Amino acid sequence: MMDSFYKPTVTRYKILCEAKAFPSDQYAFTSQALAHGLDPATAIIEISPREGEFTLREEDILETIDKEGDSIALVIFSGIQYYTGQWFPIESITKKAHEKGCICGWDLAHAVGNVPLSLHAWNVDFAVWCTYKYVNSGPGGIAGLFIHEKWHETEKPKFAGWWGHELATRFNMPPTFSPIKGAQGFQQSNPSAGMMKSVRKRSLLLTSALEKMLKASKYFVPQSEAREKGTAKPGFTIITPSDPLQRGAQLSLLFFPLGSETMRTVFAYLTANGVIGDEREPDVIRLAPAPLYNTLKDCEHAAEVLGKALESVA
Repeated sequence: MMDSFYKPTVTRYKILCEAKAFPSDQYAFTSQALAHGLDPATAIIEISPREGEFTLREEDILETIDKEGDSIALVIFSGIQYYTGQWFPIESITKKAHEKGCICGWDLAHAVGNVPLSLHAWNVDFAVWCTYKYVNSGPGGIAGLFIHEKWHETEKPKFAGWWGHELATRFNMPPTFSPIKGAQGFQQSNPSAGMMKSVRKRSLLLTSALEKMLKASKYFVPQSEAREKGTAKPGFTIITPSDPLQRGAQLSLLFFPLGSETMRTVFAYLTANGVIGDEREPDVIRLAPAPLYNTLKDCEHAAEVLGKALESVA
C-alpha cells in the first residue's frame, strides 16, 4: 500500500507514526524512505508517550500533525499498539491528517476481529491487516486490505494479481491486467467477513473481567505507584489503557523489577500451566481473552496461575 499511497515531494515527504511501532512497520517505513532517496532520520517522525507515561495522548498526536502537517506525506499508525494495547482514535487522527493534506493509512493487525471498525465512515484512505491474531487463522492465513471508494476512479500503482482482475474477463485469460475498482483490485486471494458487534460485546466482558481479577492480585502495582516509586519486588502493572473504549482484548502486563528475569520466569510458568500469552521485550507479557472461544473460567485460571507464578519468584 505504501508503494501506491506514499508519494513524497520536495516539500511534503515525511512519514508520521507512533514510536516503537511493530518492527515490520518500522522496516517498511525506513525502506520506503530509502527507496525514495530520503534519509529516514529526517523523513520519519515518531511520537512517543510523555515522560513517565506508557501510552500516547490523543492531543499530542493531533498537535504534531498540526505542527508538521505541511511536510507530512503519510500519517500511518497501528489501530491498536502491539506492545501497550492502546486503541488509537482512528477517526480523529484521520480527520486531522486530511485537514493538513496528508494521506492517512492504518496497520490493523491487532484491531481486526478485536474492536469495531468503520473505516469508510471514518474516511480512512487505506488499511492493511493479517488474520492470524484475533481472527484466529494460522500460518498461510490470508491478509486483508481496505481502500476508500474515493480512490476508486484514481489509478494507483499496484502489483497486479489474478484475483484483482475484473471477473467479467478474468477467465478469458487476457495478457493485460484490468483491475476491479477499489481494494479488490489489489487482492491476491478472496477475503472473508466477520460479525464484529457480537464479538466485541463478549470481548468487553471478558477483558474487563480479567482486568478486575488481575488488579485484585497482591502483586498488582497501580500505574501511579509504579511511575513514582518503581518497585524492587516482583510484581506487575497494566500499561494498557483502563478505558475499554481505548483498547481491544489485549492487556499488556509490565513486570517488575524492570530488566530482571521476572517476566521470562513468569511467562515460562504460565505456558507450562496452560495459559498462552506472549512475551514482548522489555518486560511485557500480553494476555488477551479471545472472545471466539475463551470463557470467564479461562480468565479465572489465568489470574490464578499468574499469582502462583509470581509466588514462585517472590
